[in-house]
Amino acid sequence: MFATFTAPGFGPVHNRRSDRLACRCGTPHDPADEALGTPIDPDRYDYEAAVLWNAHAGALWRRFTIYLRREIAKRAGLTQRAFADHARVSFAKVAEYQKRGAIHFHAVIRLDGPGGGHTPPPGWATATLLTDAIRAAASAATVNGPVLDGRAHRFVFGRQLDIRTIRSADFDHGTALTERAVAGYIAKYATKGAETATGALDRPLKFLAELAPLNITDHARSLIRTAWTLGARTDLEHLRLRAWAHMLGFRGHFSTKSRRYSTTLGALRVARAEWRRQQAGLAHGPGDTTLVLAHWTYTGTGLSAAEKWLSASLTPALGTEGEPAR
Repeated sequence: MFATFTAPGFGPVHNRRSDRLACRCGTPHDPADEALGTPIDPDRYDYEAAVLWNAHAGALWRRFTIYLRREIAKRAGLTQRAFADHARVSFAKVAEYQKRGAIHFHAVIRLDGPGGGHTPPPGWATATLLTDAIRAAASAATVNGPVLDGRAHRFVFGRQLDIRTIRSADFDHGTALTERAVAGYIAKYATKGAETATGALDRPLKFLAELAPLNITDHARSLIRTAWTLGARTDLEHLRLRAWAHMLGFRGHFSTKSRRYSTTLGALRVARAEWRRQQAGLAHGPGDTTLVLAHWTYTGTGLSAAEKWLSASLTPALGTEGEPAR
């Protein structure tokens, strides 16, 4: 299944309605309109909750994956302990910033046999069962956040949850897509950071004053400033919000996957290194060898031409112990 998990609302924002109606502000927006994603009423927008949502989005996803296995086992009539003997849940997901600066996730979720992707799933594993389990797990997943100034934060996914079956004609307006095509579809989000979605920063801040001369939107500036301010609180130091203020509080990886979903990154690195060795061998031709220095040690730095001249001019004036001659 291909599923998209969104963030909850933190206040009305300018958007383009799918039903072709005007935005809540009463004006239809062009796709390139810079107002898209910005609050209709910035003074009432919940910037605190928006930043903390990003900071806890990774923990909420982990909670979802735990609940998903429970929901599938329940629908299959299995205990959680027995579930591993019959099936295995695998996934790959990417994180993307919405225009409003909130993280949401795109995920490919697969139900395999007990041995992973190379074993067929059990007969009871259907698209309907997996869809129902994803919806139930997404609704049940919650993460209790901090209590700030008497306000208790609790984080859940947004109400918009899109789930579609891969290889089904309802995936892309009547066009069936393969797993490879879906992988290419979600891979594009790997290059989208906070700076491309909200016009924020592409590097960490050292001082909040660095924001002043930057040409960014007021909405992005408010999100970064809120993250910086919250980062000064000792009860939130574990979130490291100042270090991730340029990412609007999100400090997770842009892409994660379960171990059995596909090959590991370590295996890919080994294959890439071997491929490069083979290419280097072909480039040098048969009979040539490549000397690989696997270890380097710093021994020192020689003198430049100017330093040599200065050393030579000072030598006659120095004694044998480096003291001025008398």
